[in-house]
Amino acid sequence: MSAMDLIVGEAEIDSQEEDESFDEETGQVRRKANGVNGINGHLDDSSEEEDDDDDEEAAAAIRKDFIVEDDEEPEERERRRRERKKRRREEREEEEAGLDEEDLDLIGEANPDFERRVPNEPKLKRLKRGHKEDRDVRRPQGVDNIFDSEEEGEEDYRNQRQPHRTDPRNLQDEFADFIEEDFDDRDGAPDDDDADIARPTGRTYTGIKDVTGLDEAALEDMKEAFGEGDEYDWALNIQDQEDESEQRVIDPEDPDAFSKGLELKDVFEPSQLAERLLTDEDNEIRAVDMPERFQLARKPYNHLTLTPEQFKEEGDWISDLMWSRKALPLELKDPFRRAVAKVLEFMVSDEYEVPFIIQHRKDYLIHSRRIPISPDPSNPGADDFEISAEKLLTHSELWRIAEFDLKFRALVEKRNALSETYRKLQEMADFQDEVFEEMLPTAATMEELQDVQDYLHFQHASRLADLAAMDASSNSNGTHRRPGSSKALFERVRNSKVYGLVHAFGITADAFARNALKEGGRQYIEDPTERPDDLADSESIMDPPDYSTGAQCLKAAKAMLAEEVFLSPRMRKLIRMAYYQDGIIECFRTEKGLRRIDENHPYYDFKYLRNQQMREFGHQPDLFLRMIRAEEEGLVEIKIRMQNAESFRKKLYGDIESDNFSEVADAWNRERRDVLDMALLKLDKIMAKGVKENLKNECEDQVALRCRDEFSKRLDQAPYKPRGMQLGTVPRVLAISNGAGAFGREAVCWAWVEEDGRVLENGKFTDLFLGDPERGQEDGADVKALVKLVERRKPDVIGVSGFSADTRKLYKLIEEIIERKDLRGAEYEDSDGIERTDKLDLVVVNDEVARLYQTSQRGAMEHPGFAPLTRYCVGLAKYLQNPLKEYAALSKDVISITLDPAQTYVPQEKIFKYLETSLVDIVNIVGVEINDAVSDWYTANLLPYVSGLGPRKAQQLLKIINLNGGAVSTRAELVGDADQQRVGAVGPRVWANCASFLYIDFDSSDPEADYLDNTRVHPEDYELGRKMAADALELDEEDIEAETLEHGPGAIVRKLIKEDQQDKVEDLVLEEYAEQLERNFNQKKRATLETIAQEFQSPYEELRNNFTLLSSEEIFTMFTGETRDTLYEGMVVPVSIKKVGEDYIEARMDCGIEGTVPLSEISNRPEISPRQLFQQFQTVQAKIMYLNRKTLAATFSLREEEVRNPAKKDHDRIPGDWDEAQERADKESMKEKNDVSGRTQRVIKHPLFKPFNSAQAQEFLGSQSRGDVVIRPSSKGVDHLAVTWKVSDNIYQHIDVLELDKSSQFSSGGTLKIGGKYTYTDLDELIVNHVKAMAKKVDEMMLHEKYQNGSKAETERWLSTYTEANPKRSVYAFCIDPKHPGYFFLCFKAGQHAQLQSWPVKVVPQAFELQRNMYPDMRALCNGFKLLFTNMQSKRR
Repeated sequence: MSAMDLIVGEAEIDSQEEDESFDEETGQVRRKANGVNGINGHLDDSSEEEDDDDDEEAAAAIRKDFIVEDDEEPEERERRRRERKKRRREEREEEEAGLDEEDLDLIGEANPDFERRVPNEPKLKRLKRGHKEDRDVRRPQGVDNIFDSEEEGEEDYRNQRQPHRTDPRNLQDEFADFIEEDFDDRDGAPDDDDADIARPTGRTYTGIKDVTGLDEAALEDMKEAFGEGDEYDWALNIQDQEDESEQRVIDPEDPDAFSKGLELKDVFEPSQLAERLLTDEDNEIRAVDMPERFQLARKPYNHLTLTPEQFKEEGDWISDLMWSRKALPLELKDPFRRAVAKVLEFMVSDEYEVPFIIQHRKDYLIHSRRIPISPDPSNPGADDFEISAEKLLTHSELWRIAEFDLKFRALVEKRNALSETYRKLQEMADFQDEVFEEMLPTAATMEELQDVQDYLHFQHASRLADLAAMDASSNSNGTHRRPGSSKALFERVRNSKVYGLVHAFGITADAFARNALKEGGRQYIEDPTERPDDLADSESIMDPPDYSTGAQCLKAAKAMLAEEVFLSPRMRKLIRMAYYQDGIIECFRTEKGLRRIDENHPYYDFKYLRNQQMREFGHQPDLFLRMIRAEEEGLVEIKIRMQNAESFRKKLYGDIESDNFSEVADAWNRERRDVLDMALLKLDKIMAKGVKENLKNECEDQVALRCRDEFSKRLDQAPYKPRGMQLGTVPRVLAISNGAGAFGREAVCWAWVEEDGRVLENGKFTDLFLGDPERGQEDGADVKALVKLVERRKPDVIGVSGFSADTRKLYKLIEEIIERKDLRGAEYEDSDGIERTDKLDLVVVNDEVARLYQTSQRGAMEHPGFAPLTRYCVGLAKYLQNPLKEYAALSKDVISITLDPAQTYVPQEKIFKYLETSLVDIVNIVGVEINDAVSDWYTANLLPYVSGLGPRKAQQLLKIINLNGGAVSTRAELVGDADQQRVGAVGPRVWANCASFLYIDFDSSDPEADYLDNTRVHPEDYELGRKMAADALELDEEDIEAETLEHGPGAIVRKLIKEDQQDKVEDLVLEEYAEQLERNFNQKKRATLETIAQEFQSPYEELRNNFTLLSSEEIFTMFTGETRDTLYEGMVVPVSIKKVGEDYIEARMDCGIEGTVPLSEISNRPEISPRQLFQQFQTVQAKIMYLNRKTLAATFSLREEEVRNPAKKDHDRIPGDWDEAQERADKESMKEKNDVSGRTQRVIKHPLFKPFNSAQAQEFLGSQSRGDVVIRPSSKGVDHLAVTWKVSDNIYQHIDVLELDKSSQFSSGGTLKIGGKYTYTDLDELIVNHVKAMAKKVDEMMLHEKYQNGSKAETERWLSTYTEANPKRSVYAFCIDPKHPGYFFLCFKAGQHAQLQSWPVKVVPQAFELQRNMYPDMRALCNGFKLLFTNMQSKRR
């Protein structure tokens, strides 16, 4: 057999493999013609035609020149070689033009929004498509499909397979169908064209037998004469290797390999790859055997290796930082330092994450002592001591140590860089700087290192410049900077004779700092014999032309010495300590804040705050963060100064002055004091800035830690426990909600979710109410449906929640139905083994996760056909079933949950980092059943938080497990098993971290199963567990050996479990065993032995707390959105009147709380009927007299004297902490300003009224939310008011309000008219029914999918780009009109070559106005626009 026969065989195999492919959407087999896709059997791949040409040429060459002629011209051979090389390059390019569908789906499966590109989309998408002839024909789109609301193809599968033309005469009918489709909010089906990507076609070769037609005997004779044809195989092999290298083929056994000619980064945008964790860096993280979180955190310091001395220093450094916050006895300081050092060793040397250390090294976190006790006469054999154990480190503190480790690495890196720079300077110029050499090793913070760096750059600026000139790369370490002009000035002084005057001051900056710090002996100062001015005038000092007068010389010398004091590391250390010890923080309002911050403003509680010590903000970090935010908004200025600054300054004077008594000494001391004042002025600025930044970071950390603690409480909840079941049992849940709908008028949605998470039923109740048997009123039809549902499904609990206060009515209704109909939960056995049932449980569910789930992409993917409110019910049910999984599934969206009111002042990245540590803690306490994670992505969401793993390694873990067969039998399999041909899913270090937190359900029927794999026991401790089991069974060495040889290493434990002898483990004396291990092997295992004993009894026992029911206060906030700070008794709020009775009024607040106004609180004129004063649907101001937070009910007062006197918040202020004088002065100033302007003299009794002009109103609303309002005086006179409201950022609409029926010149009108079209009875009605109604329409517009968040020009560019990419499509979009507040542009382009057009859309109360037509919502507006455009097109035709 020849080499060509082998090639033919290979080609035949390849063609068989490519005979058919699968449609990934339909699963149907697609047949191919001759190994490629074809239509009607015709080939459509040009590369195949080239292959045929090659084959014909090869055959001709064989027939013609079968015997190679030695005299072939070299030029001819070279030409043929170039042609072959060119053909191969063209073939490779064509192969690279087609991509494997599996490669594309690496992104597509995880990103449903990913769309493959069509050939006419080069400007929008990068993905190249297969051959056009191989695709199904699609219906062309043009003006007939104008402004299709579905951005991608909408035709169903049949339409795509059956192309047809659109009759222009049926234009109106087609638009009718199109508008009908527009009422469906769901996205169109994915374009089937994009599912087919042409696969590259491999090259084939033609065999000798095929082209010669010779029989087998003739071929044998030919071989004997001319050889086997393999004489040139060596050259062919070299060429094949070059081809493989050019094509970048990756090892197919590598599971991460993208084994194609193209790489992912050649096809997809970097942002897409980064989002899906598919970059080269992500792959490197997957490959490196180190915990993922460690890799990410330590990435900036990968090049840094700590020396043993630095490692010891780090332990002491972290211990000193943490000890000050520990409330431990002083005798535990040394054990605490040893514990910190040991934890660092675990983290750095062993690369163990926090959960591993907590679970398997907890003995090193506990300090135990033997405390002698008096002997017990009744028990002479008892111990004469007791064990006292003290926990040294907590979960949070371990995470803190990990964070401090990163800070110390940054510290060492900067210190090393400075040391290296100093070494290079010494090599260049032989010198020694004692200050630098002393201060660099002792610098313990980044601030102190920065001080040393600033000193180095100042003191050796010229040398650094020379070093940079000699070695340009030296700037890469970040310690070299170009000297500024001020540095050059001081260099001139240092290099001139004037520097002699600096020496004449008699003390250096460092010596002065030593005196102030009381370091070493005091350095006494000797005064020169001449006065400072006389010495400055001498020839020995003056240095023309720069310093030609004595005054210039003295000024320059003082500035030089002041700069040296300012840049002295010791001096900065002294001032910094003084600021932290005696620093005072004060807040001063700005001119802007004077107007903006009134008594109702949230910043008013610190507007005049004074004399606050920094330690006070440790208890209220949110206060300082709000001050920082107010300063960023330009409303206040924060100033930090030293308490008793003058006495501190005088002490420093004594350290820099001489002790001599003479006129000359006094003159020099005056100059020295001036120098110190100059230095302190600069030091105060830099220290105040640094202290403020550090305090801000500390307060952010405190708030983030509070969020972490609160989040941990929410995570630390077991599933809702059904009656009679063990803790951890997943309940069957019926979830019900009315959403934000009005109770009794809108449908109630429900969903039934099984314990395995499947949603088996869902529906709506539209007639759910209880009748009155006494009056003959029957129950609503859906009451019977609910009862049947409960009796059929037997839920363990009914969960209720919603978005409004009306949800409480739903809760009370369900509660009454359960009571009246005697609805009961599932049966269970009590402690006596008797079957029983109890009344069905009904709970209000925390809906913070369900609110995100209902509109999330995850919810839409899981339940695409469900309404959002039904998905909300599913989210409620799943929260009851497992809160931890619900929070874990949120991923980074978890920061959307409000955990602390001050978290909005902390960067989201920092909040997420803290919340992630909480998830890691709880997930590893609970553990993950690895086979469940493989089969259930909902459980797989927990894997990234397992110790040692992360998002990337979790993906890799699941991928490898699936490659290995889709199931894990033992924990040891995760690191690979060569005998069973199992690829390692994780490396040894990662496996050591995660092994005990990934458990496998024990199957007693499986002889290979290990019981310990179903426990929290780490594989490194399996031998301890087996030894304990053997001791409990009282087996000797021979029995153990025989059992192990026969049944494997886990046989002893299996025997213990099979014989149900776990209780015997409790009889073992673990204390003695632990002492023996520590004595013989230096291993602390006391707590580990306890864990093993517990796991024998209850493997992976549920350790979370019971499911936490919401308190009344939490339910109040969830249903109303209000807190005790935002809604309280005595507060004046707008209410809408629902009903007016003879002696009462029913009203409702915006938050949904309803209440009554008794007759005595309606008015002061009881003789007038309430119906004469008020009417239904009227909005009025009311004062809350009583608020029941449990029942969500209130009592209001409408009396004028009550409304005018709302309750004011009490501020507990310590005398001296509040500048009352400034507060009074500001109030007087504001009053005077109001008296100056006649227009601002008018005051309207309304909380939204402000004495502003239009500019002030816009400035006030600048930081407010969209839709916020200011009522202000109008320049048009006393019979007008102006209402300014925020349409969007930097866009404000000013509304002129005409007042009619005024009782006096300064009172508000009884009738308010806007534009002669809208009429209102009072300001509250105007705000609610006019301004707020328009604001809702603006929100509706800006949240619509067709809205473009940009200018008109940007929107038009987008339309042009879209139509260029889709020439036969038409498109439209909305954008805001900033020049005309309240208007939007409707921009559209009817095809690629059509003209860009725009129509104005006006926002009016309750509607949008387009071409003088009113449309109630965006859907109607879009459909109306299409009808208008269609009619316009029809008229033109």
